[in-house]
Amino acid sequence: MDPCSFASVTRCVTRHLNLELRVDFERRVIRAQVQLTVEVLEDRFSALTLDTKDLQVVSVSANGQAARFTMGPKHSFKGTPLDITLPFDLSRGQHVVVAVTYETSPAAAALQWLSPEQTAGREQPYLFSQCQAHHCRSMVPCQDTPSVKHTYYAQVSVPKDLVAVMSAMRDGQEVDPQDKDRIVYRFRQPVPMPSYLIAIVVGALESREIGPRSRVWSEKEFVDKAAFEFSETETMLKAAEDLAGPYVWGQYDILVLPPSFPYGGMENPCLTFATPTLLAGDKSLSNVIAHEISHSWTGNLVTNKTWEHFWLNEGHTVYLERMIGRSLVSEQFRQFKAMGGWKDLQDSVNTFGANNVLTNLVPSLQDVDPDDAFSSVPYEKGFALLYHLEELMGGPEVFMGFVKSYIQMFAYGSVTTDEWKKHLFTYFRDKVDVLNKVDWNAWMFTPGMPPVKPQYDTTLADACIALSQKWVKAKDQDLSSFKESDVKALSSHQLIEFLALLLHEDALPLTHVKKMQEVYDLNAIMNSEIRFRWLRLCVRSRWEEAVPMALKMATEQGRMKYTRPLFREVFNYDKYREEAVRVFVAHRAAMHPVTSGLVGKDLKVDASKTTSL
Repeated sequence: MDPCSFASVTRCVTRHLNLELRVDFERRVIRAQVQLTVEVLEDRFSALTLDTKDLQVVSVSANGQAARFTMGPKHSFKGTPLDITLPFDLSRGQHVVVAVTYETSPAAAALQWLSPEQTAGREQPYLFSQCQAHHCRSMVPCQDTPSVKHTYYAQVSVPKDLVAVMSAMRDGQEVDPQDKDRIVYRFRQPVPMPSYLIAIVVGALESREIGPRSRVWSEKEFVDKAAFEFSETETMLKAAEDLAGPYVWGQYDILVLPPSFPYGGMENPCLTFATPTLLAGDKSLSNVIAHEISHSWTGNLVTNKTWEHFWLNEGHTVYLERMIGRSLVSEQFRQFKAMGGWKDLQDSVNTFGANNVLTNLVPSLQDVDPDDAFSSVPYEKGFALLYHLEELMGGPEVFMGFVKSYIQMFAYGSVTTDEWKKHLFTYFRDKVDVLNKVDWNAWMFTPGMPPVKPQYDTTLADACIALSQKWVKAKDQDLSSFKESDVKALSSHQLIEFLALLLHEDALPLTHVKKMQEVYDLNAIMNSEIRFRWLRLCVRSRWEEAVPMALKMATEQGRMKYTRPLFREVFNYDKYREEAVRVFVAHRAAMHPVTSGLVGKDLKVDASKTTSL
């Protein structure tokens, strides 16, 4: 059973959703009807439960007949079960169309409503959704578990100056027959997918073609910059298809969201969502796009059965993303990225604590909010296991054969770790003796760092290691030996690694970071991955001038990868602890609900408090 869902998935499964959504920006709600085509899995079936959260349910019908319904008690993060009694009995194998008419709440966790001032254009409002992991239920009553997959069709009515896009193929538009000031956009998703991949955006959107099956969407202020940044999309798609098999979703578009979007990217089918912090101007952060492209196979086509098996989505996707890097750049580049990932894993383990069960590759999420469990552990511990197995089984080509076979075996379905492991042992049946030597319990069910640290090729990292060690060992009288030319030969990937290495050492003396700014002028670099690490380094060395810059970066964008550590860093600087809380409280209303909730926990600020300590 899925510990995060109330839905009765052993008794019935949703096969198709038909959505009619009317987006109301004045009231910040969606008025809607959903029709769920449900297949019955048992005889004498007459009742089912759907997941909801903060929804106002108006009426329910089954095959057009009114159905009784009750809302159960509200659970802190799972929401409220919607119990429906059918006016008839059904037998195993029969289908029923359950229609729910409802309205979302202005506080729906899946939705962020932006005022015109929070957008780039500053003239029109904007709406976007983020359903992963368990927030779809605040937008659509459904079986909100990744163990159930369905197709969907949607009709979305929006004000006529705005454009709607969804995680589906576009299927035309027309003037709303009920209101000539509105347009209805239509969408169809013929490939079965889990509820967490339903996504919608409404705003003053424009698009540019960037490939034979790709467009980039954003507000007009970003659209040309985004078209440049993501121009290599088709090359990446082809590289992924060569590795994993044909791309089955038809279109692959990218939508660049406003800055408050909480993630780097979200692999919504046909329409990847991307943070504007990827727009570095030099295509250097497009590995996030390689990651989201890879999800088209691992995650979207083969899906974790519950969020406890999230590593199956993310570990394999990081593995594929780095294999794309290998085929487009080099094996050394893949090795370099893998080393950086190991450091990110160390950071997560340090943040959670080495004994925290949430650092298990397969954690128990009984009574745990999946948002609280989110970290780089499933990504990087998952990757490290797959890389370790690659080494044991005979290298990247051999292991990629397994990954491709795993995708073919479980395509269009949902999987657990046990099923994955069984397939691994079947595929490599001639090497079972080697597989049996793997300490599976330590890898999967033990907190902290993995039992084996892979030996990665350090060629591209050597320059970063040497320079960071030179700074760590330098005495004040040695500082004059540092020159601008130290970093001129480093790629932006290597500069990120240089700063990441320094963040793993004791804080540098303030004289050192001031000298670093003087010779390298890091304040001038706007690449978000570099800037985020540089500002953390400065705050950690107690450079007071960096505090306002760190808080500015934490609030002018909302990607949690940056916002949470930057706030934590300032919060840990005693002199500015209250300032961190004050700035958070002042900006909280404009932040994404998931981000503000987690930063509030990080800064120990009570959710109801509106003034600072």
